[in-house]
Amino acid sequence: MSQPTTVLITGSSSGFGLLTTRSLLEKGYTVFATMRDPGGKNADAAQGITAYAADQPGTAHILDLDVTSDASVENAIQQALDLEGWIDVVVNNAGFGSGGYAETFTMDQFQRIFDVNVFGVQRVNRAVLPSMRARGSGLIIYVSSVMGRVVLPYAASYTATKYALEGLAETYRYELGSLGIDSVVVEPGGFGTNFLENVAFAGDEERIASYGDLAEVPAQFWGGFDQVLSSDDAPNPQDVADAILDLIETPTGQRPLRTVVDPMMGGEGATAINQMTDQIQAQMFSAMGMGEMVA
Repeated sequence: MSQPTTVLITGSSSGFGLLTTRSLLEKGYTVFATMRDPGGKNADAAQGITAYAADQPGTAHILDLDVTSDASVENAIQQALDLEGWIDVVVNNAGFGSGGYAETFTMDQFQRIFDVNVFGVQRVNRAVLPSMRARGSGLIIYVSSVMGRVVLPYAASYTATKYALEGLAETYRYELGSLGIDSVVVEPGGFGTNFLENVAFAGDEERIASYGDLAEVPAQFWGGFDQVLSSDDAPNPQDVADAILDLIETPTGQRPLRTVVDPMMGGEGATAINQMTDQIQAQMFSAMGMGEMVA
């Protein structure tokens, strides 16, 4: 299997997506850096990537992609295929977080975060997989979270999406492995990106007020995290981009299902759960005569 050369990244305008875009350009990859409205809202980010690429061995194509729109996703994937002929790797990175008591999130808020963090991934996968299956090769990387394996309070809708994403990614792993396509998950811990700046806080003000003296606890909780992640010795988010690059450069069939990147907390909880579920899945599939799926 040849080394991947073309990579499409959702949510490339900032955070892990931007760092991964830059890292891949430095290594000579062709990167489809996608984001919403690169000619308007994200014009500065798009121009920054283009300028950065000019001094690197790789090539950057800036594409308009809104993961909540079927038409936008299908159009961006087709543009990428028209430009280079194929897409070797997709990095499903676009997403946002949430903060607040679970019951104080409105249904509209729950639907919105699932539309971006989960349904958006399914839209991208459906758009790209026919071309990957036709070539008999490909890699899909999902930027999940340790909060897709362990639970903290005051982030119910975000945690729910990451648990859903983990199940989706693992299912694709079993279904696509025999076709030469790897499906793998990266589970970051806390990092000082712009993640907390984009957190959607619960919107049912009447419910929030009904918590009385406890109403401010979620904001205090996440405010403490923000202080830690803004400190001089906070974990370096480049670690996540490096982990993604390492997975891309690992041969097909040798990539682990899950990679924990959590220098702040050590990642012991997520790692222990991953190891246990790997064993359970292997035992279950072996009993069903499907052991090759987890080989």
